[in-house]
Order: sequence, then C-alpha cells, then structure tokens
Amino acid sequence: MVEFTYVVRGAEGLHARPVATIAAEARMWESEITVTCGERHASARDLMGLMALAARHGDELTVSIAGRDEDAAAAALRTAFDF
Repeated sequence: MVEFTYVVRGAEGLHARPVATIAAEARMWESEITVTCGERHASARDLMGLMALAARHGDELTVSIAGRDEDAAAAALRTAFDF
C-alpha cells in the first residue's frame, strides 16, 4: 500500500473541478484508491463521495492506494491533487 497526504490549498476547497480531475485519474488505475478527510472517506472514483468529504482550505487529505499498479497510480494522483 502507498499513502500520501495533501493539504487543500485552494480557497474553494475540494470543489467540482478538482473532484472531476481526481476521479477521472483514479478510474484509469486498477488499484483501490481511497481518500480520507478526518473521519470521512470515499473512493477516489466516486464523484459524489469525494464531494461529500466537504474538504475545505487547509484540510489534510490522506490518499491510500493498494493494488498491482499502486506506485504508478500514486505518482499520477499526486499530480491530479495539485490543484
């Protein structure tokens, strides 16, 4: 399993545009990808689940990736989270 953290930098928080980018990238990989914000977690492939995290500016997200292509998926998702 590979994990990384991301602190939400955008003033709007985790809004529709970055969620769409993250979900599209996550769907390209075989690995299971979970995003956690506080006590809430969602599949990175689930647009509504990611929106339901309600991540705001300054919140820390933990991205967990497990599967055959986890290293490549982690590298691609780090880029997708750079919003």
